[in-house]
Amino acid sequence: MNCSKTEKAGGLTARSRQGIRETLSRLHNDIEARLRVIRDSHNDWLCRMGCDTCCRQLADMPRFSAEEWKLLQDGLATLSQEQLQKIEENIAASTGQPGTNFVCPLLDRSAGACMVYSFRPVVCRTYGFYVRRGKGVYCNKIESCVDEGFLAGVIWGNHDAIDQRLNSLGETRELSDWFAERKK
Repeated sequence: MNCSKTEKAGGLTARSRQGIRETLSRLHNDIEARLRVIRDSHNDWLCRMGCDTCCRQLADMPRFSAEEWKLLQDGLATLSQEQLQKIEENIAASTGQPGTNFVCPLLDRSAGACMVYSFRPVVCRTYGFYVRRGKGVYCNKIESCVDEGFLAGVIWGNHDAIDQRLNSLGETRELSDWFAERKK
């Protein structure tokens, strides 16, 4: 059997998988660059590691692609069995509660920080400044600061552009679905 770079595995060629990884990496870099610009001009910018307001008020279970799930699994591999068990319990408590705000299953509630911050999906990296106003997915604290003139000149990001790039990564699934599959 000849294992070339174009041979299919799981429906994708090695070249396709590499392209997806590169797309996700570029997207992360673009988001981080945008954040640097915002933070450099607004030292009091709220969105950063340690701010957990959005994580405590999710309207929906986070959705992300298989490539993002692979990255998140790298983060999960750094956690203890107790932490993984807590995430599983948090997912079970959050599942089936549509229309109600809930706390992200990946949030360490006592520390107020994501347990896998460096490995978090795009939806978590962009919440707050890439706005989906029609769905209510934006940071109310930032919006209040802008309305009061404290963050004058902040340019909200267009989440449609992010969504277009994410769509190229393939199908998305909820965290609960990915996590359930992890145990199989």
